[in-house]
Amino acid sequence: MLTAEQLIAAQKANLAAATDLSKTVMAGFERVVELNMAASKAAFSESFTGLETLLAVKTPQDLAAVSASMGQPVYEKSAAYSRHLVDIATSTSAEFTKAVEGQTADAQAKFASLVDNAAKNAPAGSEAAVAILKSSVSAANNALESVQKAVKQATEVAEANFNSVAATATGAATKATAKKR
Repeated sequence: MLTAEQLIAAQKANLAAATDLSKTVMAGFERVVELNMAASKAAFSESFTGLETLLAVKTPQDLAAVSASMGQPVYEKSAAYSRHLVDIATSTSAEFTKAVEGQTADAQAKFASLVDNAAKNAPAGSEAAVAILKSSVSAANNALESVQKAVKQATEVAEANFNSVAATATGAATKATAKKR
């Protein structure tokens, strides 16, 4: 049976874990906001520079050259922005997952200890019920580990696919811009 002190300690630990997870999520959110602010500032500045360049055009040939030169940076910056966004999401997810896995492992250990204590204090003749309980806990732990591995693999595959698509898109944009020149 849990004592009042054990319950209070568990609640404090849960609050600390929730606080840490919230900080991790907020740090990721801050990084996205910073990325968006930097991208917005750059786009705003570049739009005026582009307008000034277009206003300075005097011949149709100059217009064609300016148009061709403006396309490539947009594709590259868009791909770079997407890579930064994926990096932020991936690193935040990894930090979050690491924290959750640590908390899960701690909770599993405490629960296993609780089951062991209950088994020691179980009345005679309840060995079969204790064995079933221990088997159920073990099966649940195995299932959780399988889910965690599957999530990690899915994240790695998604990141690899994104990197492949981004590289292909950047290459295609480079070729398309080169053809215009």
